[in-house]
Amino acid sequence: MGIKNCELRVSIIGTNGIPACYGGFETLAENLSKHLDSQVNLTIFCSKLQKKYHYLPGERYGNTTLVYSRWEANGFQSVIYDCESLIRSSIKDDVIIYLGPVSGFLIPLLRFLGCKKNIIVNHGGLNEWEREKMSFFERKLMKFGAKCAARYSSTNIVDNKLYRDSIKKLFGADSIVIRYGGNHVKKTNIDNELLAKYPFLNHNYAVSVSRAQIDNNLHILLEAYSNMPQHTLVLISNWNISDYGRKLKSQYGHKYSNIIILDAIYNQREINAIRGNAEFYIHSHSRCGTAPSLCEAMFLGLAIVSYDVPVNHETTQENALFFKDVNSLMNVVNNLTPEKVMELAYASSQIAAKEYNWKHIADQYLECINNWGYRRQSK
Repeated sequence: MGIKNCELRVSIIGTNGIPACYGGFETLAENLSKHLDSQVNLTIFCSKLQKKYHYLPGERYGNTTLVYSRWEANGFQSVIYDCESLIRSSIKDDVIIYLGPVSGFLIPLLRFLGCKKNIIVNHGGLNEWEREKMSFFERKLMKFGAKCAARYSSTNIVDNKLYRDSIKKLFGADSIVIRYGGNHVKKTNIDNELLAKYPFLNHNYAVSVSRAQIDNNLHILLEAYSNMPQHTLVLISNWNISDYGRKLKSQYGHKYSNIIILDAIYNQREINAIRGNAEFYIHSHSRCGTAPSLCEAMFLGLAIVSYDVPVNHETTQENALFFKDVNSLMNVVNNLTPEKVMELAYASSQIAAKEYNWKHIADQYLECINNWGYRRQSK
């Protein structure tokens, strides 16, 4: 447990803001707000789109102060947005929690100018600059930002043990592992209103939720299920954010009766009902740390079928079935028995209750907040 210090001024930067609508960092920020805003004087920086689309009228969320920027948190404006947030928070706050250090290159400059603030950096997924969706310039900027942040932060946080090893090897920086939580989601009973909107809820189906980007491997899921008409897949994504997503939606959207393609769902009751009543969850991410969507599925007590990369083995503690391509996914699904589903579902719920609890995670962040003092990371 941390020490209560309501006079300590803490800001969270690097996200779209709260309430969380879509994205792991936003969910992290919201849950830190719920658990920490009675412990510290908390401010969260929000992008202009958060105010536009609302989410929340006003500048308070519980006891948390919301500060809105004129810039967007995504795309080319994200660098300016993060720089503005970092500079403003370094002037007025005692502690800065920076989620996803796109503009991490600014941290050594602040140190050079005499900033001794407690800067805590969460580095997000595993080597974000290696994602296929990024341009050459974006990859260079992301890696440089991560390197600067890793070496000049007070504390580096990663969400997976493999990433702790990675930033030590790449940047010579130490870090601690703090997971994401999943216990903000709850199973929802099916009623007539939900059934009218989502008739598949009365049948067996697998579900998967992810952004429409190539390293989330939605094409593998769709091709596999197009060859398994006896099994149903519900696939939820923000299809229109990329050519990759639009192409897949056009190709598979209305051609296969067993493939149900849904646009991103922001209604928590609906998304909880769809995920919570599925037979099992397919986690298709190949480049992530401890993926929030996977933590949530495990907390819902779902059996997990996962893309076969080391981080997913680590997150599920090997209590999942793994696939690497279309054929291996088809083999897993076709041979999955009710007994195995029950076994994996039980393991998921037990692991999630222990590892992916927001109260425990918030306490770990509070320890970092109270761990005052900047020390240059070793090279």
